[in-house]
Amino acid sequence: MSAAPDPGDEPESAQQLSVTLEPNDARHLAILCGQLDAHLRQIEERLGVVIRNRSNHFTVTGNPEDAAATVALLENLYEEACRGIGLSPEAVHLHLQQSELEHLTTRPDTVPGNDVEPITVIRTKRTSIKPRGKNQQGYVRAIQRHDINFGIGPAGTGKTYLGVACAVQALLDEQVRRILLVRPAVEAGERLGFLPGDLSQKVDPYLRPLYDALYEMLGFETVTKYIERNIIEVAPLAFMRGRTLNNAFIILDEAQNTTREQMKMFLTRIGFGSTAVITGDATQIDLPRGQQSGLTHATQVLEGVEGITFTWFANKDVVRHPLVQRVVSAYDEYEARSPRLERREP
Repeated sequence: MSAAPDPGDEPESAQQLSVTLEPNDARHLAILCGQLDAHLRQIEERLGVVIRNRSNHFTVTGNPEDAAATVALLENLYEEACRGIGLSPEAVHLHLQQSELEHLTTRPDTVPGNDVEPITVIRTKRTSIKPRGKNQQGYVRAIQRHDINFGIGPAGTGKTYLGVACAVQALLDEQVRRILLVRPAVEAGERLGFLPGDLSQKVDPYLRPLYDALYEMLGFETVTKYIERNIIEVAPLAFMRGRTLNNAFIILDEAQNTTREQMKMFLTRIGFGSTAVITGDATQIDLPRGQQSGLTHATQVLEGVEGITFTWFANKDVVRHPLVQRVVSAYDEYEARSPRLERREP
């Protein structure tokens, strides 16, 4: 595969690059382009370029940086298509996200800007997860190397999903004996009232995102069996007091809704051979007015403490539907323009 500038009558600010994708295989090229060239149109819209192709020869026109990123993206996507990996609009979106974050122009098996350390791939029973972007890569490596890890940022950045993936991998590799899913039972601006059922059933609605990730990685039957055998345990945060957790992988989700006292209590439960992942979004605190979040307090108290890592995700790290990133950015811009808007303590 080669890329070289192509002469043309485009404006001086635009550059035209050409790339020939090998091998020339009609089926793989169809997968790359998508139905009615939908994947190419998706790339054009996101990166602001024009793509033309005849068979396996592609021409990309746009500003130099975007054109180069597009050529690299086409090469990476075609390589995956040739390896038998199906491409969907969602998969193209994730590749675009990585391209925009890192201006992807290096080999796909290395992190851009780091030619030594390979990209981490999390392998679970039913799927393999490849973190996207420098923040997700750094987050996973921090979890694999440290005992207490914070992932803080807006919805859709993968902080909870990747935490669950690391927990599943650690369990399957027998690095830990069990997984604990912990979450404060605080309603998001609503009053849910009395919930019937036993303890697990009462907490289940709050832990649904964690369950969904577990089902995807292990399968429904395996997750059900692990819960019955207490290998996967569901625990409301208030019930953690007095416990010492050894050889466990503990995930505290929605940590922005912990109090200062709850966060300290949780962090002091960590025993030998255990890993803790604490995730939260400091912009979505549902605590009573005037009560400081244990998550934001912990970032101030624990900054610089050896063995504890913080990964800060931003709007640009959102890997859900492109509109999610725009929604988060729109809210941030609105609040920045409204300094007198009544806001909860960050």
